[in-house]
Parts: sequence; structure tokens; C-alpha cells
Amino acid sequence: MLTVDFERFGVRPGERLLDLGCGGGRHAFQAFRLGADVVAADLDEKEVAKASATLAAMAEARQAPAGATFTVAVADALSLPFGDAEFDSVVISEVLEHIPDDGRAIEEVWRVLKPGGRLAVTVPRWWPERICWALSDEYHSNPGGHCRVYRASELRRRLQAVGFVVTGEHFAHALHSPYWWLKCVIGDAWPSRAYHRLLVRLIVDQPPVLRRLEELLNPLLGKSVVIYLKKGPAAGVWRAA
Repeated sequence: MLTVDFERFGVRPGERLLDLGCGGGRHAFQAFRLGADVVAADLDEKEVAKASATLAAMAEARQAPAGATFTVAVADALSLPFGDAEFDSVVISEVLEHIPDDGRAIEEVWRVLKPGGRLAVTVPRWWPERICWALSDEYHSNPGGHCRVYRASELRRRLQAVGFVVTGEHFAHALHSPYWWLKCVIGDAWPSRAYHRLLVRLIVDQPPVLRRLEELLNPLLGKSVVIYLKKGPAAGVWRAA
């Protein structure tokens, strides 16, 4: 299930897109389907390998337009192995909350984007995430887990301090919030497993009733906040305290 709305993001055929912290590759796959020249990058070699295998299968099955390309890279968001102004657009979805030096990661995204390039950032929304933290230490204290909870206003300020210009914002994945609250309270018991099956149905089958319900609930319960930006004139460099 996509967190970034690609119609709103405006990915175009032939443009170079970086999916930074790609994980399994869901956003890279959609950009590839739309004809972008995709780079799927992550610090986890196993995730990169899985994303590569799926992208290769998509290419073989001709699920992307002729001329679209993909590459993958094992990459650290704090020191990206790419040149300055190399990408037309960057997606960094559910990543910044895992990085202690998120300011450095923001600087690197700024560096590799072309002037006027587009950025889509998603992080867990403040109040659903605070409930998860309150209900369960295990939810966030595991190695590589979430190290902070963002307010959307704070994240916007940090991005704008570098020189990004906000162009839009919305919330996503409302039906995921109750699932994580339930799992924080009771773990992997049958109610949370039953709820997970509902989410799988939403992702795989996309029944219209569930899709519409989530759309209606997103402003209130959305688990993720999605911010769209473009690279404007440099406004200085924000650094983590």
C-alpha cells in the first residue's frame, strides 16, 4: 500500500527518482510503473535484494513503459553515494524517524535533488504515534526502531530551514492506527491477527467500502503524515541539536 499519492507527487516518465530507505520497494515499484528511471536505495542489503528481484520481474513482465530503467544501491542516508543535483524527485517514506541524525539526512536529500526538484516525506503522525509509545516500550525501543515522534509543524520547519518549499500535505493509513494500538496492548493475539487480515484485504483486494472508509477517516486517524515539497533557493542548513 502506497503512502505517497503519486498523482499528487507528479512523477513523469523519464525523470530520475530516488526511493531512499526503500524497504521492500513499494514506492520504487509504482514509480517504475509510471516510467521513471528509479534508484531504490536502503541500508539493509536484504531489502535491497528483494526490491531488485521484484523490479527485475516487473521489467521482464513488461509492467513498466519502454525506456524506464531501475538500479538499486545499498546506501546510508547520511552519506549518499550520488552526485549533487542528480535526481528530479526523491521519496523518503517512514525513514526519518529511524535516523538519530535526521538533519544530516535532510541535508543529503537536498544535495542530491536538482533545483526545483520534488520531495515527498512521510513519517508517523504525532498523536497516533504518541499513543503507541505510551502503550508499549517494545514498539519503539528495539534496535533500529523509532527514535523520535514528529509534529508535522516541526518537520515542516526543519525542511523549510534548508530551503524546501511545502506544496501540499495529507494524512494516510487511518485503519492502521487502531491495529497498532491493539497490537501494543495485546501483542500477536487473535484480535490483532484478525485485524491484520482486514488490513491485508485492504491492501491486496482494495474493496471500495474499506477504501472509502479509510479516505473518510484519514484526516482524523491517519497513521502517517505526508508532506510534498520542492527544492527552492538555499535557506541555510538545519542541524540536529
